[in-house]
Amino acid sequence: MKLLLLFLLIAPSFLFLSAQKKTNNDQIDKINNATDKIESKCIVWRRDIHEHPELGNNEYRTARLIADHLRSLGIDVKEKVGKTGVVGILKGASPGPCIALRADMDALPIVEKSNVPYASKVRSNYNGQDVGVMHACGHDTHVAILMSVAEVLAGMKNDIKGTIKFIFQPAEEGPPEGEEGGAPLMIKEGVMENPNVDVIFGLHIESFIEAGQIHYKPGAFMASSDWFTIKVKGKGSHGSQPWLGVDPISISAQITEALQTIVGRQMELVKAPVIITIGKIHGGIRNNIIPDDCIMEGTIRALDSKMQQDVQKRIRTTATKIAEAWGATAEVSFDAKTLVTYNPPDLVKKMLPSLQSAAGADKVIERNWVTGSEDFSFYGTRAPSFFFYLGGMPKGNDPEKAPPHHTAQFFVDDAGMKTGIKAFCHLVFDYMNMK
Repeated sequence: MKLLLLFLLIAPSFLFLSAQKKTNNDQIDKINNATDKIESKCIVWRRDIHEHPELGNNEYRTARLIADHLRSLGIDVKEKVGKTGVVGILKGASPGPCIALRADMDALPIVEKSNVPYASKVRSNYNGQDVGVMHACGHDTHVAILMSVAEVLAGMKNDIKGTIKFIFQPAEEGPPEGEEGGAPLMIKEGVMENPNVDVIFGLHIESFIEAGQIHYKPGAFMASSDWFTIKVKGKGSHGSQPWLGVDPISISAQITEALQTIVGRQMELVKAPVIITIGKIHGGIRNNIIPDDCIMEGTIRALDSKMQQDVQKRIRTTATKIAEAWGATAEVSFDAKTLVTYNPPDLVKKMLPSLQSAAGADKVIERNWVTGSEDFSFYGTRAPSFFFYLGGMPKGNDPEKAPPHHTAQFFVDDAGMKTGIKAFCHLVFDYMNMK
């Protein structure tokens, strides 16, 4: 009798767990089958977008392609969010969390030199210059992946608990001079609200990671990016009589050298890396004239937000004090481009099995931090966020020889996108089933 009562108490729970497991297996089968079917369409979209790239805040053709596709799936669409951004809302059959997925849309001012048949021949205007335009960072693949995910999930609407928000973002590489754009503008215009986003996931394809792999890191993953300008004001003189002036070029050279001591001698590099780079110096117009001023421009990369603020203070102090010692002045200004892209460790721990289920446990690899930056970091100020890398290098290739991002030879294999589609879908269903 006691055994019978025990069985009656346990059986409902056992049956529920079995049904829940069976439902999840059914969802996995649906995801896998739908991904297999849509892969060829994803490749067509990607190549079309690659052949017709558009610069930040000018992604009109790309946005139209996305909006038309989402509407054909019965997804609610809002256009012109953050200039040219597109937001799709897919409401599931039952209540649940709001899960956002993001893809960036913009290309770069680069003349493509790859030999693929769908290479870009597009030219455009970039800050007053005639330039070539190329998807040299993989954003074309991001768009095609998320368009595919939207189709897969729309076909599984009855299985969805909650709301899926598809965010197609312009100007991740930065808006044109004098314009707002990117993630900050989309957030400003309410992309994380109505409904409020509970969690957001994003990915970035990489040319040096083998297709089929996923790389991730808990905590600080990608660096913040601050651009800075230092204007040294001295006193002009003839090049034969430097003692009659205050040479801003010599001062700038000393400041450039001194900035590296901030990294090498003042920052706790065992805590997190810091990089200071001067990428541009302009001073003078003639070889025998000492000019009145010299302008330096550079960037800071940091993996810790407190160190990011500390470095700014140290740069300001270093530049102004060196200039003062010469009898000159230095004006220092900063432009914060991105924050640290941070993956909350507890969220990563919860969602890691989703990535492993999508790609295979041996294909999901924890990596070290990255000194590149991403404006996806801003979404993390409004909701827990998880950003990871997706492999795009042809299998068997040497990562050391892979064409880098932001170069004319950049290349990623279409084969990598299938893993991205599955990863997003697994993240969505696993997260909603936790709630």
